[in-house]
Amino acid sequence: MIAQAPNPPLPQLDEIRNGLPNICGWEAAIATVTNHSEPVFLPITNLNLDHISAGFACALHMHQPTIPAGREGQLIGNLQHMFEHPQDGDNHNASVFAECYRRMGDFIPEIVHNGGNPRIMLDYSGNLLWSLRQMGRDDVIDNLKRITCDPQYFPYVEWLGTLWSHAVVPSTPIPDIKLHIQAWQQHFAAIFGYDALRRVKGFSPPEMHLPNHPDTLFEYVKALKDCGYRWLLVQEHSVERLDGSGLWHEHKYIPNRLIARNCQGETTDITVLIKTQGSDTKLVAQMQPYHEAKGRSRQLIGQIQVPGCVSQIADGENGGVMMNEFPRDFPPVWYDIKTNGRSTTGVVGINGTEYIELIEAAGVNPSDYPTCQAVHQHKIWQRLDPDQATPEAVTAIIQDLQTNDTSFSMDGASWTNDLSWVRGYENVLGPMTQLSALFHQKYDPLVQADPGVTQQAHYQAALLPVLLLETSCFRYWGQGVWTDYANEIYQRGKAILQAQ
Repeated sequence: MIAQAPNPPLPQLDEIRNGLPNICGWEAAIATVTNHSEPVFLPITNLNLDHISAGFACALHMHQPTIPAGREGQLIGNLQHMFEHPQDGDNHNASVFAECYRRMGDFIPEIVHNGGNPRIMLDYSGNLLWSLRQMGRDDVIDNLKRITCDPQYFPYVEWLGTLWSHAVVPSTPIPDIKLHIQAWQQHFAAIFGYDALRRVKGFSPPEMHLPNHPDTLFEYVKALKDCGYRWLLVQEHSVERLDGSGLWHEHKYIPNRLIARNCQGETTDITVLIKTQGSDTKLVAQMQPYHEAKGRSRQLIGQIQVPGCVSQIADGENGGVMMNEFPRDFPPVWYDIKTNGRSTTGVVGINGTEYIELIEAAGVNPSDYPTCQAVHQHKIWQRLDPDQATPEAVTAIIQDLQTNDTSFSMDGASWTNDLSWVRGYENVLGPMTQLSALFHQKYDPLVQADPGVTQQAHYQAALLPVLLLETSCFRYWGQGVWTDYANEIYQRGKAILQAQ
């Protein structure tokens, strides 16, 4: 029998490298950490599935864009800009926002020490994590490290991966989707360590945006799986059953299997948890998922009876409800559950990966999850046998539908369904696409010849503006200064690429 060679030691990752966030260079090492199928929460959970009637899972999304607005035009986080310009708009909220970013590191230990059994999922953009360090807010990072790395607390907290620079997938050049995913993973590992990254198996998409173009969705799901993700959070209105109808009510509270089929008929799939009831931050601020879960009971997946799970996400800092009502309403839920003598039974808090691992350990087969696809895709596939699909045929159908069906859209579906992330923003998307193309024309052949190129400072310096320019805020927050910021990042990125 031939002995297996031991895995080489993982490299030490510096959080800041060459004065920039550590977002590239160690993709192979990161893949050895993330690409595993071992359970991560099952060995440490204190929940027993047999004793649970229903669960609820809450996630907090945190983000601030990076902008060229420092004293000499340096790249800084918008939170720093808020602190430096308190007289502008709502910038007086800067200190409250900063407290929102750190406070879970206080809430979780306090509740645990008082006998509660809390749960929370966290989604922080790479921009925000970098800017906190730029600002010298080590207190925020240290508070997050406390609940991320300390075995006393990390069983209660699940980090969700995301795109590093909060890029919405449908308007992001397809080759860059995986770069964002990998950049977030490497930056996260540099801050919190490889063990913490190994536990990140769920993914939270910026703006809850699910692309519905067949090729974009296929490449997105493929990239997620290539990077070791096991499940994706989606909004109920961004998916449909395979016949085009909406999700059955009971299917919203159990995992679904999202089918992604590209224009050549290739398919892949990933487990999804359904975020229900829109994006109102009041739902999380007032802990509505807990109250909804109290009215639910166990249900069948295949032949296995399991508790359903009410899943919800909200911005962690935006609006008065998250600033004021969430810290008022989050801790009492866990004490209410404890007072009822059922911290681990009845209705309980449960995180996404923990829930999926528990029900699958109970015998649920993922093949028994109800299936769904991105909204509007049935209109394509009902007109074309997937086995006969070609890019030309799918493109022709999409064009015909866009011409003759006013309800059809291939821009994607998100919690901002009233906005298009493409139409009307060509002055951003044009430069964004151009910079991406310049980057890939230069670096794709070099990386193919030598993957070590991604460790070099010039690659890191060129990649950063590509990712930054794709931040959703430059479109979602409208025209004016935000497109000016985007154009400045574009010009700097182009200059870096042309100078090399």
